[in-house]
Amino acid sequence: MGDWLKMTASDLGRGIGAGEIDPVALCEAYLAAIDAHEYTDRIYARLTEDRARAEAAAASERAKKGVRRGLLDGVPISWKDLYDTAGVGTEAGTALLKGRVPDADAEVLANATRAGLVCLGKTHMTELAFSGLGLNDVTETPPNSNDPALVAGGSSSGAATSVAFGLAAAGIGSDTGGSVRLPSVWNDLIGLKTTHGLLSTVGVVPLCESFDTVGPLCRSVEDAAELLAVMLGETAPDLSGASVAGKRFMVLETVALPGCRAEPLAAFEAAIERLAAAGAEIVRGEIPAVERAMELTGCVFTSEAYAQWHKEIEANPDAMFPPVRERFRAGAAYSAVQFIESWQELRQLRDVYLTATAGFDAVLVPTAPILPPDIARLLSDHEYFISENLMALRNTRIGNLMGLCGLTLPTDTPMCGITALCDPFTEAKLLRLGAAMEGVVKG
Repeated sequence: MGDWLKMTASDLGRGIGAGEIDPVALCEAYLAAIDAHEYTDRIYARLTEDRARAEAAAASERAKKGVRRGLLDGVPISWKDLYDTAGVGTEAGTALLKGRVPDADAEVLANATRAGLVCLGKTHMTELAFSGLGLNDVTETPPNSNDPALVAGGSSSGAATSVAFGLAAAGIGSDTGGSVRLPSVWNDLIGLKTTHGLLSTVGVVPLCESFDTVGPLCRSVEDAAELLAVMLGETAPDLSGASVAGKRFMVLETVALPGCRAEPLAAFEAAIERLAAAGAEIVRGEIPAVERAMELTGCVFTSEAYAQWHKEIEANPDAMFPPVRERFRAGAAYSAVQFIESWQELRQLRDVYLTATAGFDAVLVPTAPILPPDIARLLSDHEYFISENLMALRNTRIGNLMGLCGLTLPTDTPMCGITALCDPFTEAKLLRLGAAMEGVVKG
């Protein structure tokens, strides 16, 4: 059973389909592992054992009768604590929402449940999802799976660590500026940032609705494809026979490479060399529109986030971790005119980007330009928290600002990853590229 906790969600599903794994036994194996783990309280905000056992029992019956609903029917996964769960607290990592209990499941969770997935529980996250580090001094800070003294990446910190520590077969997070990809890379996982608007955010606690997206954190590209299909209520794309040979990739040098620290940069360049050796064409390029878009970040992200939450924040400001609270409050500095003008310009910059990248299969960047910082220093050094948070999110924000879909893959160096970015709503193409890259970039 111990091997079950290390298997991909798809392999578990195949085992259930072959009669080799009983969903009830699988669920109990995960619940036992969760109960015994030293970091459970720092990873799971709350468990849904009764729900998980009922869903596993139903999946077991379907498997016995040969009426499984799909590959992942009976597979246990975790959900970030901003996805509404009927009758179970959903507090989005903040004391501002303490005691909040929704009446219905989030739409994507309802879709996953109809497909037979088993909900293990809700995972810890950054307050209201507004930091890329994964530090939460109000609820819990999940430990990095490589070194518990380091942050796990955020804001989907618990989602990543639930998978990395073998406490869920996959996790569902959200990504507004990098919150799926950062915890994925720092815990050596696959993370899919979907195109804004592809997956429903009904029943998802918002941060910045113009950028909020739903996405999985998992152990394989196949898992990402299957989980996306489940949440969409569609069939997963065919990943068989994918190859990087003949593919044309742009290495984006604007914003993404300057200032990258040595280890992430070296791991990225090694992955690029492997792609080239496998027959991919690599072109290095600059897109000045990306740099200008980054200058609009404070206005388009922060002002909307503060507009969303300012009443709750100002009614109880002492309930928040000060660096996160002040990041929200920075949004008050922008006028409605600035916000509208910034969005008008951003839409134009997106068109420029898509024109510049039209001849490429994907754009490649290091997922994170830094390694995960030390928890103790982040708590004691306010300026360090601010600078590291901004640097951590720098490369991932490119995909959100440009309205793209993106997939982060682990390299051969722990906590260092490579991200492929593709045009909006081309997830099937991105996942095929990812399946091809997956076997190449780790060497």
